[in-house]
Amino acid sequence: MLRFKHPIEYELEPTEIDKGVQWLTLRLKNKGKVTLKRLDVELHSLDTFPLTPLFLPYGTGHYIGELKPEEEIEEGFRVNATASADVYVTIIARKNGENFWWESGFTHISVSEAKAELGRLVVLSHPYTTIGKTLSAEATIKGLRKGAGLKLEFWVETPSGKFEEQAKINIKELSTGEEARYTAEFTPKETGTYTIHAYLSDAWIRISHKTNSIYVQKE
Repeated sequence: MLRFKHPIEYELEPTEIDKGVQWLTLRLKNKGKVTLKRLDVELHSLDTFPLTPLFLPYGTGHYIGELKPEEEIEEGFRVNATASADVYVTIIARKNGENFWWESGFTHISVSEAKAELGRLVVLSHPYTTIGKTLSAEATIKGLRKGAGLKLEFWVETPSGKFEEQAKINIKELSTGEEARYTAEFTPKETGTYTIHAYLSDAWIRISHKTNSIYVQKE
């Protein structure tokens, strides 16, 4: 899908790959009026456990001497994938003699052999809540292909740094495209930011991970 963030038009393909070492192709086009020089282009994964950009001979990125207005280039990135993840691109360059920083939006890369993935994780509350009020976290799981053996775990990281398991759920068999929602409840006992983690596993291998945060205050 062609996307745009000033001054770069970009596209990353394919968005569905097989497990193992694969190639992603990045297309960049300068839609601005100024030539960008000495571009350092890198691909990053939001979760390097399921999807990791691999080192090329001189690092993880590409060096491009310049990108003129309306000029388009194409670069390849090798990745090692075991499950789906979001990736993004960064560019450090020179523009009008000054340093220039650019960062793309997230592109979701799906792995075709995965049975399912976490679509979203939400905390059913306002952004702020109070100590002692029980909250619900809801995870949505989307089936990618038919298969059993999936497990969902909810964990909460407290403001004091403790990780506490809230629920461990065996997931029903999902058909392709089917969505299912699961919830876990927890009661905050201290002020500060709580981070809720949802982990989806196939047998013992973690294949998807989402987080959400909520701030807890005194009444």
